Amino acid sequence: LTEAMEIFTKKYPKIAVTAQSRSMSEKAKTDFLASFDDKKEETLVGFCVLGGSFSEGIDLRGERLIGAMIVGVGLPTISTELNIIKEHFDKTRENGYAYAYTYPGMNKVMQAAGRVIRSDDERGVVLLVDDRFATPEYQMIMPEYWSHMKYITSARDLLDEVTKFWKN
Repeated sequence: LTEAMEIFTKKYPKIAVTAQSRSMSEKAKTDFLASFDDKKEETLVGFCVLGGSFSEGIDLRGERLIGAMIVGVGLPTISTELNIIKEHFDKTRENGYAYAYTYPGMNKVMQAAGRVIRSDDERGVVLLVDDRFATPEYQMIMPEYWSHMKYITSARDLLDEVTKFWKN
């Protein structure tokens, strides 16, 4: 998060940024969310951790949050507990890695994407940045309503698609 934010602010110094930090107090969390005001004229980019304290239970309706870039597939950190789950599913159903790591990671991704579109009358862009999202393993666990996804491999094509989206 810190490295991404540093790179972003160097490349786009005129765009305002805010970031989640470790051990935020309730007031700091409230202030962070309040900074996403739909009456603001300027762009604000927020940096958060996938699966962190802002991944669910927040409601930034309207134009307060119109996009999210999700970097990575959300895999949990390898642990003894998850490896026990993996071994269990390898023995009972096969594909224990998916049950212990892939599915929980994808759940985090879907929760983060769900912050952007909260109702039928909202619009927004969600970018999934990781080649693994294009693999059959991930494609088969994505919600059906994500079937309109577009795979973009260049910054120019991304700019064109996002511009076209907001013009329509």
